[in-house]
Amino acid sequence: MLMRTDPFRELDRLAQQLMGPGTWSRPSAMPMDAYREGDEYVVAFDLPGVTPDAIDIDVERNMLTVKAERRPLAKADDVQMELSERPLGAFSRQLVLADTLDTEHIQADYDAGVLTLRIPIAERAKPRKVSIGVGSTRKEISG
Repeated sequence: MLMRTDPFRELDRLAQQLMGPGTWSRPSAMPMDAYREGDEYVVAFDLPGVTPDAIDIDVERNMLTVKAERRPLAKADDVQMELSERPLGAFSRQLVLADTLDTEHIQADYDAGVLTLRIPIAERAKPRKVSIGVGSTRKEISG
């Protein structure tokens, strides 16, 4: 049997037992990192133990919604759980994306329990030079 002494983990476990696992109407949060890398934003979600078919990604206008569900392992009748610290149930996260991001070209990859979304910066949001004409010549914007 595994034994662990961590009072905060025990409080989390008790709260999870009282409130139950996350459901689609009341999902649990999922940890994430977000950063800019060159001309795209990268968002990485920790989803260990979630199968790719249990992940749902939606974009509506500028709202990105990621939902996932960690299902229990198939248990045999003769198996007795000794310790269960991995949360089960539904997880969800919503992000409001800036208008400067190209939501039509989001790429999603899932590897080693991490869902990584790459969101390119829209061409219209990238910096560009403006040339100045002299006299009656026109000003031109170059990309």
